[in-house]
Amino acid sequence: MKKVIFSFIITLLSFSLLQAQKPKTPSSSQIYESIQKLNFLGSVLYIAAHPDDENTRLIAYMSNHVKARTGYLALTRGDGGQNLIGPEIRELLGVIRTQELLAARRIDGGEQMFTRANDFGYSKHPDETLAIWNKDAVLSDVVLAIRRFKPDIIINRFDHRSPGTTHGHHTSSAMLSFEAFDLANKKTAYPTQLKQTSIWQPKRLFFNTSYWFYGSQEKFDAADKSKMIHFDIGTYYALKGLSNNEVASIASSQHLSQGFGRLSQRGTQNEYVEFLKGDPLTNNEDVFAGIDTSWNRVKGGKTIGGILYKVEENFNFTNPSVHIPQLIEAYKLLQNIEDDYWRIQKTKELKSIIEMCAGLYLEASAENNWATQNETVNINIEVLNRSNYPIRLESIENGSELKISKNITLNENTKYTFKEQLQIDKAPQPTSPYWLTKKGTLGMYQVDDSNLIGLPETPRAFHVDFNLLIDNTPITFTKNIIQRYSKPDKGELYRPFEIIPEASAKISEKVIIFENEKQKDIEVIVKAGHNNLEGYIEICHPNGWNIYPEKQKVSIANKGEEQTFIFTVIPPKNQSEGNISPIVHINDKDFTKELIEINYEHIPFQTVLLPSESKVVRLDIKKKGENIAYIQGAGDVVPESLKQIGYHVRVLKPEEINAETLSRFDAIVIGIRAYNIVEDLKFKQELLFDFVAQGGNMIVQYNTNRGLKTEQLAPYDLKVSRDRVTDENAEVTFLNPEHPILNHPNKITQHDFEGWTQERGLYFPNEWSNEFIPILSMHDKGETPKDGSLLVAKHGKGYYIYTGLSFFREFPGGVSGAYRLFANMLSIGKEDLKLEAKLND
Repeated sequence: MKKVIFSFIITLLSFSLLQAQKPKTPSSSQIYESIQKLNFLGSVLYIAAHPDDENTRLIAYMSNHVKARTGYLALTRGDGGQNLIGPEIRELLGVIRTQELLAARRIDGGEQMFTRANDFGYSKHPDETLAIWNKDAVLSDVVLAIRRFKPDIIINRFDHRSPGTTHGHHTSSAMLSFEAFDLANKKTAYPTQLKQTSIWQPKRLFFNTSYWFYGSQEKFDAADKSKMIHFDIGTYYALKGLSNNEVASIASSQHLSQGFGRLSQRGTQNEYVEFLKGDPLTNNEDVFAGIDTSWNRVKGGKTIGGILYKVEENFNFTNPSVHIPQLIEAYKLLQNIEDDYWRIQKTKELKSIIEMCAGLYLEASAENNWATQNETVNINIEVLNRSNYPIRLESIENGSELKISKNITLNENTKYTFKEQLQIDKAPQPTSPYWLTKKGTLGMYQVDDSNLIGLPETPRAFHVDFNLLIDNTPITFTKNIIQRYSKPDKGELYRPFEIIPEASAKISEKVIIFENEKQKDIEVIVKAGHNNLEGYIEICHPNGWNIYPEKQKVSIANKGEEQTFIFTVIPPKNQSEGNISPIVHINDKDFTKELIEINYEHIPFQTVLLPSESKVVRLDIKKKGENIAYIQGAGDVVPESLKQIGYHVRVLKPEEINAETLSRFDAIVIGIRAYNIVEDLKFKQELLFDFVAQGGNMIVQYNTNRGLKTEQLAPYDLKVSRDRVTDENAEVTFLNPEHPILNHPNKITQHDFEGWTQERGLYFPNEWSNEFIPILSMHDKGETPKDGSLLVAKHGKGYYIYTGLSFFREFPGGVSGAYRLFANMLSIGKEDLKLEAKLND
């Protein structure tokens, strides 16, 4: 049994650890489970707000135990979260979290959908959320998802009846789902959608409740459960060698950017759903009660079911190919049923099962993983029939670019390979997430093509159709073109095949800070999409700034090669800010976008095209102290940002923290959430506090109040709460306007709190000892003042500072006031120490 368990875990993880999704090589047990799902005609749609909101236990249970078609509709892509695995934030983080969701669905068996809503950050109330989102547009997307997916059952992750008690996005997702439940069946609601789909009325709507929503297990135990259904989601799958909870744990652990890697769970566990509206429950055991989920549901389906139920009942685990004749017979009958939805959905499933039973291996691999317009691409095609059932390859084609007759009988386990050429047309759209193609708003992405709305990712532009003849029945299998390659230290790897621009350019630094009038050299990197790239590059810049030289020649011999250019940027004398952007001119065409590559092992390789620009800021800033140690937490660009304003920054690992090393620095800065994720840091606290006592400054950035690795964050009593201020424009009151941190070496004014992005800050302390002095007060509309955003305590000769202000967001945004305030935090007490040193001399 241990071998079976290990084998299945490897199978599960292989979908997420490869750099592109590897062609399926399913076991007989997986084929059998697919047949079980084929014979269940029912569907469940789970709805929540963000990636990682979904209950993977329930999705896995509905997909693998109930055998229902199960989908997850995430209203956003999670752009407003934090990133624990790298520096990407906002749009790029949304790309990562989208792929993490898809990786999770490949494991728990669900499907993934989205709306156009943009995760703009934490929201305290659905009124705010729906004001920033375009409520009607998001509601239309939810209705569209219901009409396309046609769920019998909808399950909300959150409670629509409790606005203001949790994240506004959470409650909004439930409120919109509750409203869309009825709208989806009205022809007058969003009638233009009916050109591509049809109205639909789900049968029941549930809320996935638990003790958490009641405040305690005791309150939940005492609650009225007459409208609740519960089921054991710890069920064991003998065919998998895993319990449902283990599958769910592996799925949720794909959300690595949010720190969701966790231990698997086993054993009995009850899950509850509360009936909200729809067809009354006939019992409290089955969400599908009274709904026909057999083939009898479909007109003409009884005969098809008669064939497929026998295949399921008599499934041959040692030779699944013996079922191909029956599967082909069912396939032909299926093409004649009138119900478009079930015909399309079950045809897709049945084709996949036929492919698996025959052991078909169909692959189209490009020599490179990307190409540009007007390019000819060499494609290696591999076709293999690993069954003894006669199958013919009639032809391979790709629209108008590639159509080649083959007429080959695929003998058992004989590999057939072909080398073909694909001609890329003159104006292909570059591969990039479709929701990032045009600039959206704070709350919404702009998607002009209605056919793309809701899709998890951009459909691949190039694929190969394998036209087969199986039992004299033509069946076409479509495979996206990929690149299959190997590395000596990695083995076989896969990447998606991409279309990229002829040229792209990026400026190495996204924010360039000028602390004085001195000019700076910047690097601009141009990447060639094809051989012999010739042209020139120039930099657009705001008035008052100067760049030398005005233009430089681009000459790159080989595709994929990069050329680096150095431009000198001369800032104005006074404080100023703006954007600079490179333009590459090639044959009367201008290229202004940056090609960004995202490469993590748990998700497929991603390419993203975004406007190439960097913010330049001429700061009026002064600072004291030069040498800064930085201890990294969950990932941010604070060290790089401090270097921009002239500090010497060294990133320290916990094991490097000792008295001698610390004595070389003027200040220590602790990265965001370091006390949540860096286990060894708790053993270094006394050393850090001693450093402060000897005259150093210690700045601790925000940590969450759950999962702290130490109870002693500070040398004095300090308690972190969930207090936060989400309005980036919230009024800031100076509680101690004469405090040095607001006056030296930079005079901090209200102007320094203008232009902040996404929020003021988060997880402010709400209890602290008298040694701490609160500096600022702020609050969201309708709330009490929050005074814990910036706390300063004298400790010996130095200062300990705790701050929940979101410097990690403001620095990448080039917010000048954030830099000035942080410089004061680093500088506090330094003039006094220098004076003391002189007196001692």
